[in-house]
Amino acid sequence: MNYNKLLYLAISFFFLSLSLSAQVTDPPKWDIQLDQKDPAVGDTVTLILKANIPLNWYIYSNEFDPDLGPLLTEINLEEAKGISLMGGLEAINSKKKFDDTWEGDITYFEKEGEFRQKLLITEENAEIKGTVDYQMCSDVTNLCINYQEDFSITLGNPVTRQVPDSPVGEKINLEQPEESLIGFMLIAFLAGLAALLTPCVFPMIPMTVTFFTGRGKSKMEGYRNAFIYGFSIIAIYTIAGTVLAAVQGPEFANWLSTHWVPNVFFFAVFIFFALAFLGLFEITLPAGLVNKMDAKADKGGMMGIFFMAFTLVLVSFSCTGPIVGSILISSAGGALIKPILGMLAFSMAFALPFTLFAIFPGWLSSLPKSGGWLNSVKVVLGFLELALAFKFLSIADQVYHWGILDRDIYLAIWIVIFTMMGLYLLGKLRLPHDSPMESLGVPRLMLAIATFVLVIYMIPGMWGAPLKGLSGYLPPLSSHDFDLTKISRQTSDNELDESPKYADFLHFPHGIQGYFDYDQALRASKRQNKPLFIDFTGHGCVNCREMEARVWSDSRVLKRLKEDFVMVALYIDERHTLPESQWYTSTYDNKVKKTIGKQNADFQITRFNNNAQPYYVILDQEEELLINPIAYETDIQKFIDFLDTASKEFQNRANQK
Repeated sequence: MNYNKLLYLAISFFFLSLSLSAQVTDPPKWDIQLDQKDPAVGDTVTLILKANIPLNWYIYSNEFDPDLGPLLTEINLEEAKGISLMGGLEAINSKKKFDDTWEGDITYFEKEGEFRQKLLITEENAEIKGTVDYQMCSDVTNLCINYQEDFSITLGNPVTRQVPDSPVGEKINLEQPEESLIGFMLIAFLAGLAALLTPCVFPMIPMTVTFFTGRGKSKMEGYRNAFIYGFSIIAIYTIAGTVLAAVQGPEFANWLSTHWVPNVFFFAVFIFFALAFLGLFEITLPAGLVNKMDAKADKGGMMGIFFMAFTLVLVSFSCTGPIVGSILISSAGGALIKPILGMLAFSMAFALPFTLFAIFPGWLSSLPKSGGWLNSVKVVLGFLELALAFKFLSIADQVYHWGILDRDIYLAIWIVIFTMMGLYLLGKLRLPHDSPMESLGVPRLMLAIATFVLVIYMIPGMWGAPLKGLSGYLPPLSSHDFDLTKISRQTSDNELDESPKYADFLHFPHGIQGYFDYDQALRASKRQNKPLFIDFTGHGCVNCREMEARVWSDSRVLKRLKEDFVMVALYIDERHTLPESQWYTSTYDNKVKKTIGKQNADFQITRFNNNAQPYYVILDQEEELLINPIAYETDIQKFIDFLDTASKEFQNRANQK
């Protein structure tokens, strides 16, 4: 295989995608006609206007507040003769979403749009002549273009129409620079780097080193294998992500990161590798397979490398799923190039360190072997993987409410594992393949000290200490069986006037009282005359737990949440199946939503065009935004400002009524 040619094709594809996404397209093709061929005087007819909209573009409808900013589609029939309007212009089956640029709900059409206008024929030889004024926009190029479509219909004659040679008006750049294509790719690239620090991904680095150590018979073969590995990661993420965006949508990422099947599988994989690193057995291929791979070096070797890349992508998806899901949400509305380039940028950043470690596996294997350094590193990583394996089992346990790995059990396991790791670092434990240790090195001593500091830090958690530094990795405090701090936690001053649905298995932290059903919470908001605080969260959401432990626990924040808002937590990964009478088919993906989580996720995507967690939304009693939603924000003062601004706006709107 010519790898220079492969690299050239990849680069060419990248810049071709950029050029396509930036291309200015032709205006929509309109089909304008009457529903009757030969109407007579006194007949009521319908003028039907259909638009064929270019890919990755959409036109605004006419069913939202014109003060938001976009140009509503309008029909002007001032030059018409012999007709009378019957009602207004009606949009047929338009879509609705919250637009961050205009900060409000808009309606729009993609691919195809249809409008209808009823007319009364008042004279013979009537002439229906006018214009359609509309605005076409693209989330890919962040451009909006104003158009004017002229048409003329003389009764008994076919439609004549005039397509403008150029757009009417100027191009409008949406004032949302963070959503530009280059900016979007940069954010996706940084997200790929951040994903490397997640507990599912970081432990895979030594596996990469172990796999590639000694595989290359020459430097060139080692470089070739490394680049195949990197390109495999990029290809798997980009192709799989794009297919999922087009077929399954962003909810599949949520399934992969929260469903019990993949999480139990990842748990088993991590346990398997942990035991291997600890020295229970060696991971080796069967001799017969090795001989066959040697006989078919190129084919077998490439398949093995691709399988290693696929394993990395699969195992890491439990942590990268929410990040990937945020990129895939860009596919909503028909966008295709944007999620492709987003996944390409994400996977390039994600693959970069693994490729470098594959090129230079000697960074680990070249460490001094005297004293058993290489094996000691593997053993320490084995302890870490053993501990992190329980994170996957914990996610499944929380989502499905098994109750087998509550917070205190989880902490007990971690305390024992890290105590054993500290003793190993001090030389008090010896495992298979360890060399005798004559003296304790300073780096090893520092690592042992850090390990025992972590153990001592975790011990108070057995009695309910919040352990903010580990909040993202631990089950929620509500699952703790022996919590002495519950006595000191105050609940909300205002008792709930309606028993919350699903409160027997869903909970708020820190004694907050609230709801877990949107409609129920909205009714309470109207009764109590308070703004509605929506917390889009998840059982397996690491950042959600960190926000609750680091930000919500602050006395100033907690006071506001308990007293100033009606709280509703919408779990997007809750698997509880609702009665069949409550099922519905989503307008987003045309799939039936049967569970609490599926309906909450669909609500977040269709109403707020977002599927990341945590995501905080504050509404008034008319379900209008009081302030732009925010996501993960650990700056306590900024979160307080977010709450206070929403409260003031709520009061201002109340005073204006």
